[in-house]
Amino acid sequence: MPNLVAVIMAAGKGTRMHSKLPKVMHSLAGKPLIEHVLDVANQVGVERPFVIVGHGREIVAARVQERAETVVQTEQKGTGHAIMQAMPYLEDAQTVLVLSGDQPLLKPESLQTLIKLHQDRGACATVLTAYLEQPFGYGRVLKHGDQLVRIVEEKDAAPDERLIKEINTGTYCFRASALKEALAKITPQNAQGEYYLTEVFDIFLKQGETILTYCTEDSHEALGINSRSQLAEAERVFRERILEHWMAEGVTVVDPASTFIDAEVRLAQDVTILPFTRLMGKTYVGEDAVIGPQTSLENCRVGCGSEVTYTVAKDSNIGDRCHIGPFAYLRPGTSLESDVKVGDFVEIKNSKIAAGAKVPHLSYIGDAQVGKAANIGAGTITCNYDGSSKHPTIIGDHSFIGSNTNLVAPVEVGDYAVTGAGSTITKDVPAKALAVERSQQIIKEHWHLEKRNRGQK
Repeated sequence: MPNLVAVIMAAGKGTRMHSKLPKVMHSLAGKPLIEHVLDVANQVGVERPFVIVGHGREIVAARVQERAETVVQTEQKGTGHAIMQAMPYLEDAQTVLVLSGDQPLLKPESLQTLIKLHQDRGACATVLTAYLEQPFGYGRVLKHGDQLVRIVEEKDAAPDERLIKEINTGTYCFRASALKEALAKITPQNAQGEYYLTEVFDIFLKQGETILTYCTEDSHEALGINSRSQLAEAERVFRERILEHWMAEGVTVVDPASTFIDAEVRLAQDVTILPFTRLMGKTYVGEDAVIGPQTSLENCRVGCGSEVTYTVAKDSNIGDRCHIGPFAYLRPGTSLESDVKVGDFVEIKNSKIAAGAKVPHLSYIGDAQVGKAANIGAGTITCNYDGSSKHPTIIGDHSFIGSNTNLVAPVEVGDYAVTGAGSTITKDVPAKALAVERSQQIIKEHWHLEKRNRGQK
C-alpha cells in the first residue's frame, strides 16, 4: 500500500439535481464530475484511489474502473459511514486524503500544499478551508493560529460564529491509524441517524492531537455541486480557467465570453478562436489554424494553417491548410488531407478526400474516396444507400464531376475522367473518359398559346 491513498466519496444520489444520473456523473467541461476529482488525485501522486459508490453504483463503477478501485456503500448513512467502508482496504496506508466526488474545482497545487503541511508537521489531521463572502450553509472553522479548535455547522452556530467567513471545504488529510481508531468511536446520535466524519475531529481534540488547517487562496475550490445552478457556476469557473490557460500558452481567444473549450481539448501556439465557437472532447488544433466564428468541433483534429468557419464537425480529421465552410457539416469518419476545400452547404460522411481536392458547395459526399486535385461540382450527390446497405463511391485523381451529378453507388470514376453536368452515373467511368447521361432536350414553340387554349376549353 503506498504512503498516500485517496478516498473519494461518490455514493450520494444528489436529490436536488432532479436527475436519473448519479450526481457525480453530471458533465463539466466535457467530463463527469468524478473524473475531474480523479484527475487532481492523480496529479498529486495518488496512483489508484478508492471511490465510494452507492446510488447508481453500476454507472459510476463502469466509468472509473480503469482508474480507481470502487467500494460499495450499500446504505447511505453519512460521510463517516462512507469512509468506514474503505478502511479495511487501507491497512498499510500512512496518509489518507479524503475528497468529495462533487468538488471538481480543487487545484492540485492546493492539495499538494495540504499534504505537505500535514506530513511535515506530523499532524493527526489537516483540514482544507476557504474564505467565502457568503458562507451561509457551510460549517465554520474556529482556529488558533493554523490549528483547528472546532468546526461548527450553520444550524448549530451562535450569531457571532455565523459571522466567520472561513469555512470547511470537506477535504481532509488524516493519519491513517488515527482515523481508523476515531471512526470506531463515532456514533449516529443525531436527528438524521448518520455517522458524520467531522465527529472524528472532536475525538482528536479531546485526545490532545494536533489538527492543522490550510486555507486555499481560491474560494471556488470549495464549491460542491448539489444543484443544476451550482453546476452552471462551476462550468463558468472551469471554462474561465481553461481559457486563461490557453491564452497564456499563445492562443488568441477573440471573445472569451462566447468561447467554450472542453477540458481535454489541446491547442497549439498561434491558434485563433473566433466568437461563438465550441471545441469539445479530444479535439486538437494545430499551429496558425483559425477556428470560427460559430463553429462546433467534437473529437476532431485540425491541421496547421487550416480555416474552419461556421462549421459543425464530429470525429473528423482535417489536414493542413484546409478551408472549411461556411456552413459545412463533417460527420464521423471524414478525413481530409492537406489543402482540401470544403465549401458552403457541403455534407461529408465517412469519406476520405485526398490532397488538393475541392468540394466547393451544395454537395453530399458519403462513403466515398475522392482523389487528389479532384473537383466536385455544385449539387453533386453520392447516392450511397439503397434502402438496406451502404455502397462506396470512388472518384479518381484530377477528375472533374459536373454540377448536379448523381453518382449511384457502387460506382467508380477514373483518374482525369469528366462527368457532364446533370448526369446520373450508374456505371463505372474509365480514366480520361467523358460520361454524359441526359434525356434529349425537347423544345415546344408557342407553348404559352397551347396552354392558354387548353384552359379555355
